[in-house]
Amino acid sequence: MKFNRMIAVASISLLLFTGAFSQGMQQASPRKAAETMFNGKKISVDYGAPSMRGRKIVGQLVPFDQVWRTGANKATHFTTDADLMIGKVAVPKGAYTLYTLPSEKGWKLIINKQTGQWGTVYDEKQDLARIDMKVETTKAPVELFTISLAQAGKGGVLKLEWENTVASVSFTGK
Repeated sequence: MKFNRMIAVASISLLLFTGAFSQGMQQASPRKAAETMFNGKKISVDYGAPSMRGRKIVGQLVPFDQVWRTGANKATHFTTDADLMIGKVAVPKGAYTLYTLPSEKGWKLIINKQTGQWGTVYDEKQDLARIDMKVETTKAPVELFTISLAQAGKGGVLKLEWENTVASVSFTGK
């Protein structure tokens, strides 16, 4: 009887620990997605969304003048079913990985042709383009890193928001 009770207590403890651990892992940097339809074609981004959790982000956790994986964990993937002009660069329909290069003078969006890798695996030789981004300060701190895609005029805007920073770039059809 005592042995069965010990097994039951151990089983319940293991289930509670496993549930708490997996919940904690999910909350650390959950996978998020953003998508929009553009001229009847889908554009989407899949990314890991880390939280500030009291940390200084831009310039420290995300250092200046170093390529950042633009999210957490698995690389941030950008997929477009439409040929686009992002900034002034032609981006053919397809799948890509997004990185960014933040600096005190401005940010660059890096569109990389390699896909399927962990976020820290970056091969500059695979870059399709490096595109200047517009950088602004948020009205209020943004706790959870967020990527959004929104329609604007005859095109759209890809926007990155975290801490007190918004970096954005416009896109249109090619």
